[in-house]
Amino acid sequence: MNNLNFFSDYLVASLHLAVPLSFASLGGLYSERSGVLNIALEGMLLTGAFTSAVATFYTGNVWLGVLAAVMAGGVVGLLHAFLCVTLRVDQLVSGLAINLVAGGLTAFFARLVFHGASTQRLPGITPIIIPGLANIPVLGVLLFQQDILVYLLLFLIAVSVYVLFHTSFGLTLRAVGEYPQAAVTSGISVAMVRYCAVVLGGCLASLGGAYLALVQIRFFSEGMSAGRGFIAIAALIFGRWHPIGSALACLLFGATEALQLRIQALGVNIPYQFLVMLPYAIALFALLGLAGKASPPKALGVNYFPENHQ
Repeated sequence: MNNLNFFSDYLVASLHLAVPLSFASLGGLYSERSGVLNIALEGMLLTGAFTSAVATFYTGNVWLGVLAAVMAGGVVGLLHAFLCVTLRVDQLVSGLAINLVAGGLTAFFARLVFHGASTQRLPGITPIIIPGLANIPVLGVLLFQQDILVYLLLFLIAVSVYVLFHTSFGLTLRAVGEYPQAAVTSGISVAMVRYCAVVLGGCLASLGGAYLALVQIRFFSEGMSAGRGFIAIAALIFGRWHPIGSALACLLFGATEALQLRIQALGVNIPYQFLVMLPYAIALFALLGLAGKASPPKALGVNYFPENHQ
C-alpha cells in the first residue's frame, strides 16, 4: 500500500510539474506553426507568474489573477509580434530581449509591490474533487482531484489538435508557417495570421506562469520560471510541433524533475548539483536524439518580406 501511495504521489507530482511546461509549449506551438520563432516563452511564463501574483495580492481573487496573467501574456505576445512581423527584427534577438526585460522588470516591481517580501503567501486555486471517481486508486488522485487549470490544459490540448488539423484556420496557420508566399496567393494575410498566433501563444504561455504562482508555489519569487520556458521549447521540438507529442514530452520532463526531487528527499548519496541538472540534461539528450529527425515548419524563424518590399 505504501508503494502504491508513493507511485501515486510521484505521478501527481509529475503532472503538476508538467502543467506550466505544457501551457508554455502549447503557446510556443501556435507561434512557431505560423513561422515565428518564440524564444520568449521564458519571459512570458515569468510575466504571467508576476501579474497573476500581483493581481491576486491586491484583489484577493485568484481568477482576476489568472485573467491578468492572460492579458499580460497577450501584451508580451503582441510586442514580440510587432518586433518580428512588423519591424522584421531577428526573431531570436527579439525573444532573448523579451526574456531579459521580463526578468529585470518583474524582479524590480516585485520588490516594490511586496516590499522586499516576495515570498508573500497568496490565495491558491483549490482542486476540484469529483465524487466517486476521486476514490479510484491512482487514477482518482491523478485525474479526478485536480484544479481547473489542469482540466483547462487537457481541454486546450484536445481543441488544439482539432483546430490545427481539422479546421480552415489550422490549415491557414500551417500554410503560413510552411510557405507564406503560397499562402499570400490564396488571399491570406501573413502578418495578420502571425499576429494572432503569437498573441494567442503569449496568452497560453502566461497561463503556465499563473499556474506556477497560484497553484504550484503560491507566491512570487524573482526568476521563478527557472528555465522552464527553454525546457518547453525543447519539449516542442521533441514533440515535433504537435499538441499531444509536446504535452507528452512535457510530462517526461516533469517526471524527471519529480524524480530528482524524490531522490534528494530519500538522501541517496548523489551530488545535489547532478540532481538539479537532471531535467535539463534529459532535455538536451532528447534534442540530441532528434538531431536530423524533427522537421520544423519550413518558414520558422524567417521574416516574410512582401515582393513589393524586396
